[in-house]
Amino acid sequence: MARVITVAVVDDDRMLRDGLRAWLDGVPDLRLVATAATVAELLADPGRYGDPQRAPADVVLLDLVLRDGSDPADNIRGLLRTGSRVLMISTVPDRSRIIEAIRAGADGYLTKDHDLPTLVTAVKDLAEGRGAHSMELAFACAYDDSPARPRLSPRERQILLDYASGMTLKSAARRAGITVHTAKDYLDRVKAKYQQAGRPTYTKLDLALRVREDSLDGG
Repeated sequence: MARVITVAVVDDDRMLRDGLRAWLDGVPDLRLVATAATVAELLADPGRYGDPQRAPADVVLLDLVLRDGSDPADNIRGLLRTGSRVLMISTVPDRSRIIEAIRAGADGYLTKDHDLPTLVTAVKDLAEGRGAHSMELAFACAYDDSPARPRLSPRERQILLDYASGMTLKSAARRAGITVHTAKDYLDRVKAKYQQAGRPTYTKLDLALRVREDSLDGG
């Protein structure tokens, strides 16, 4: 029997919430368990956030900018602490806000003009532990020139991606056609650049997190 993915929606547009409820009602392996106008409203009443005897929703669709004035990054972190994954949705592709949301831990971003199959695919990707990538997200990351995003050379990026994906340094070096010593030099440069950008990166887990935060794998 296929696993049912639970979904919650946080958006201050009631028509959109009702629309998503109708949309998702026709998808057999997704179940909408809660809707709210704010993150605080969603989290304040466990009974609304799915069955109180069960874990929170697998995926939360979160409007990027809510009328209550709450900080998007705080909203994302609050939902992540419950164990849910977060898919940002918005009416416009605001590049700087997209980057801030991903850095805060959001797992993906979609504009609200996407169709139902695209939304369903994104939700399933998140539920299975992958990121939900989109053209808007890729564009924002490609043109992100903030000081917090280090500029990596093509070889530094290649070694980072291979190593962070689970390869040993020896395997990453072999794939790049360089020595292990040279690969380690590239990796050390990557770590130093993140340190200089104010984002200390020490372990393989840290490196994998930076890849996700900066969408370096390109989706």
